[in-house]
Amino acid sequence: MTNWFTSGGAGYAAHRPTYPAELARALAELAPARRLAVDVGCGSGQFTVLLAECFDEVIGLDPSDDQLAHAVARDGVEYRRARAEETGLADACADLITVAQAAHWLDLPPFYDEVRRIAADGAVLALITYGAADLPPDLQPRFDRLYRDELGPYWPPERRHIDAGYADLEFGFDRLPVAAPAIEREWTLGEFTAYLETWSAARRAAAAGDGHLIDRFAADIRDSWGPGRRRVRWPLTVVAGRVERSDLR
Repeated sequence: MTNWFTSGGAGYAAHRPTYPAELARALAELAPARRLAVDVGCGSGQFTVLLAECFDEVIGLDPSDDQLAHAVARDGVEYRRARAEETGLADACADLITVAQAAHWLDLPPFYDEVRRIAADGAVLALITYGAADLPPDLQPRFDRLYRDELGPYWPPERRHIDAGYADLEFGFDRLPVAAPAIEREWTLGEFTAYLETWSAARRAAAAGDGHLIDRFAADIRDSWGPGRRRVRWPLTVVAGRVERSDLR
């Protein structure tokens, strides 16, 4: 599967929204212990560092050197270059395994085999995703047109899993309900468009000569957005389950 994030780590670190700290705390409450959390596909560490508030040790794993080079440093957090399907971690070591905005890129059957290998008894696996942004009503229609129509041809096919809220992903573990607060930010138009430029579709469009799409979108909504900050909201979906050692086959 193509990795669309082997470059662009600086933009990802600077412009992707961070997650609510309440989510990390909610998952920690479900974990059987708080010794080790493993954040798979950690990118530049937006969720990884939040786990350090709750666990003795956190390991962030990502296959991209560029993403890891821009990862947020924090005491108690170690970053390693590794594929999700071959983590290199010890058997039965992890009390919580998270995948934030990355599960749709993984080869899920071997990843789930790896989860069963590294999970401590009763550990929690959580797949976290957020979809397209919710904007104020005067901005939403033009944004929807950018997302669906203009950038639509450039989205990798895996994006459909995000649009479905991971409802169509295979998941072979006993489900756990997790209340997921939305991500909310008050952003300027410049901050929002910088975020849009981190999208895999925007980067593919630029490579194909359609790099003007986001600039045109920004020009179209500049008067409506105004010089100040507007609220941007991303509803979160969490697909979580408990991993029993008896799951090993």
